[in-house]
Amino acid sequence: MMNDPVIEFKDATIFQGNVSVINNLTLKLDKGEFVYLLGKTGSGKTSLLKTIYGDIELKQGTGEVSGFKLHSLKRKEIPYLRRKLGIVFQDFQLLSDRTVFENLRFVMKATGWNDETKIKSRIKDVLSKVGLESKEQVMPFQLSGGEQQRISIARALINNPEIILADEPTGNLDPETSEEIMKLLLDISKQGRCILFATHDLLLYSKFPARTLLCENNQIADSTSLQ
Repeated sequence: MMNDPVIEFKDATIFQGNVSVINNLTLKLDKGEFVYLLGKTGSGKTSLLKTIYGDIELKQGTGEVSGFKLHSLKRKEIPYLRRKLGIVFQDFQLLSDRTVFENLRFVMKATGWNDETKIKSRIKDVLSKVGLESKEQVMPFQLSGGEQQRISIARALINNPEIILADEPTGNLDPETSEEIMKLLLDISKQGRCILFATHDLLLYSKFPARTLLCENNQIADSTSLQ
């Protein structure tokens, strides 16, 4: 498990527009690791995540994510990079006009799934992983916030990604539901997926300690190198 890096940066500078938000970033995240990304709003957390999934270009230094070189990434490679990643957002980003099944099917069709039998079977599989196999035909507005976030985690798992990027995934949830989502993500990381969990929630952080990357003053401090 250890020393099997899925995200690696060397001497990288992360930009937001023309402004550098993170300098001299050298970092390695391994398969199956659960890592927090902490920092105030505007500290560069989201810019780092966007660089990892190819939304912000890496102009300085080198970066590699699941075998894709970010510093020389071509636009046409971005969809293939994103198939290696699952992304969980704070606001769920479910399509409100279609059922849970159709939400998941939509993502699958967009990422190249064509066989309807395989689509059905995969949807059943990911919904059972998040404990919501009975909700296939339900509309998102009929679900609680915690259930909607579980569906977005199921969506992130569709393509069996090596990495899950969670951007404030508990930001809209109450403390009890946040804990449930946290435990679910920790379980998923134990199955060999790397999870990078950006959060403001210090209560969760203190309850479930793990390796931490702290964004401040244009730098990332890594708890493993501070110990």
